[in-house]
Amino acid sequence: MKKTLGVLVTVAAVLLLADAAFAGEAGSIFAKYIQLGGNNFALVCLAAGLAVGVAASGCGAGMGHCAGGACTGVARNPEVAGKITVTMILGLALIESLTIYGLVIALILLYANPLLG
Repeated sequence: MKKTLGVLVTVAAVLLLADAAFAGEAGSIFAKYIQLGGNNFALVCLAAGLAVGVAASGCGAGMGHCAGGACTGVARNPEVAGKITVTMILGLALIESLTIYGLVIALILLYANPLLG
């Protein structure tokens, strides 16, 4: 309960203090976002962080499961270690591409979002 309350207070502080955090010179990179409303930009930053975080955590769990299965397979049948390793590396590359998609979505939210102007 205390941990959940702490997370909620932190999120509220980030959303409410975004205007003060990004307030700076008129020539700063975030000046147009502040004029449109800093809270919208704070929500976009939160969404971008969640996109990368969720993608990375899910893919990390998948990579761990993949590596564990490959180790188990090699331990049971060492003769096919080469084939298992090649298949594992291919699977890890495909899993990693999902994390990169999450990063691309985050970058689109931050730099090419038409809703922010």
